[in-house]
Amino acid sequence: MKKPALLMALDQGTTGTRAYVLDAKGSVLGSSYREFTQYFPKPGWVEHDALEIWDSVQATGRAALRAAGLSRQTAPRHVAGLGITNQRETVVLWRRQDSRPVHRAIVWQCRRTAERCDRLRAQGVEPMVRRRTGLVLDAYFSGTKAEWLLKQVPGAAKAAAAGALALGTIDSWLLWNLTGGAAHATDYTNASRTLLYDIQKKDWDEGLLKLFKVPRAALPKVQASASRFGVTSASAFCGAGIPITGIVGDQQAALFGQGCVEPGSMKNTYGTGCFLLMNLGRRFKLSRHRLLTTLACGPDGGPVYAMEGAVFIGGAAVQWVRDGLKLIKTAAETEAICRSLPDGGGVHLVPAFVGLGAPYWDSQARGVITGLTRGSTAAHVVRASVESMAFQSGELLEAMQKDSGLKVKRLRVDGGACKNDWLMQCQADLSGVAVERPVQIETTALGAAMLAGLGSGLLKAGSSGILQLQKRFLPRAGASEVRARWQGWHQAVRQSRVR
Repeated sequence: MKKPALLMALDQGTTGTRAYVLDAKGSVLGSSYREFTQYFPKPGWVEHDALEIWDSVQATGRAALRAAGLSRQTAPRHVAGLGITNQRETVVLWRRQDSRPVHRAIVWQCRRTAERCDRLRAQGVEPMVRRRTGLVLDAYFSGTKAEWLLKQVPGAAKAAAAGALALGTIDSWLLWNLTGGAAHATDYTNASRTLLYDIQKKDWDEGLLKLFKVPRAALPKVQASASRFGVTSASAFCGAGIPITGIVGDQQAALFGQGCVEPGSMKNTYGTGCFLLMNLGRRFKLSRHRLLTTLACGPDGGPVYAMEGAVFIGGAAVQWVRDGLKLIKTAAETEAICRSLPDGGGVHLVPAFVGLGAPYWDSQARGVITGLTRGSTAAHVVRASVESMAFQSGELLEAMQKDSGLKVKRLRVDGGACKNDWLMQCQADLSGVAVERPVQIETTALGAAMLAGLGSGLLKAGSSGILQLQKRFLPRAGASEVRARWQGWHQAVRQSRVR
């Protein structure tokens, strides 16, 4: 009997779920996508129905298998390993007895615990939190979300302490359901986003658990991204017996999928937000510019450190220009519009719709459009929305080089917005580095599949980096032009922060 030679990847994102069947070379044999409902119970609050997310995984998984010519009966004979990658920081709390959530999932975008973070910061605990977790005190992360759930759901704190409730990020929730409740685990990359995990000791931190009132009994086991987490149960969409051998947070999955496994290598994902990650290797280092230190994957899938900067509103700024201002009908129009202008006309858009992320971490900043004159047109605003992604990412890249002491030679890119050649050239000009775009720009699922391949033994360490280069963008703008563009951006950011 031939050994299984295929891999599956589940990419559970913020607005939808994708499932893939791939071969050992990373070629996609079948895929499927489904969106799910976004809930906004109050301004700034964002929730998901965890059961609907599980349903979307089941549906897309079955469809991807069909597209690849497989069924739940035949899949176990052909799939060597299944990998999960997920929206990070989103928290689910569920009953172990019947696998039912006790509340909707609290999404990473949710700001309901911002005041709690402000109070903790005022108490002077952030330096301790940063030393242990590499993170800042912000509602973005899981710790205060978990605290809120345990406090607000009647009886939850007592039940969790007794071991009756399970708490985890989306990967843990999916693993639980895929294994029929047999496995409650997560990987280092997801644990490192919780505000509860000491990334140097690589263990849940008792002091932080006490600070956020989260019982250890409710938390998952933590293990390497490429390892055996369990096997699928008979009730799973893919049938019984497929090893689950890869789990990784979405941005670390993209870093691995891009082949950024050596110190100094970096990638930027252009999606709803923008996420820039640099591999630091085995060296733990805190940022002086309030970037994040987190855990990522080395060549063998084991934990290494990475520095990360998050832009909350990236491609979402273009969506706002499309849906809110009605200036365009599709995002694809933006490249031609940007090319139609000789320059930006002094117009800048700072999309601080939910505050500013790194390096500012200013939750009170608000979006602004600056530099408008009678000569300004809709095209200038459209260009400014696209350019804002390059400016925000460029700030992160500059800070990252200063913090790490590593010189960046190239920036690898992925995500939907990187298809825009004008944006990629703009990024190369503003940052002064070569920008490299692969043929396959959806690298998140590829990273998860490759880690599953390592964990299952189908792939060997060093297999990362199989992506083919599609286009390389070299800096070509003059120094004086670049300085002027940056001056305009920094002035606009200052205006967005005036409260």
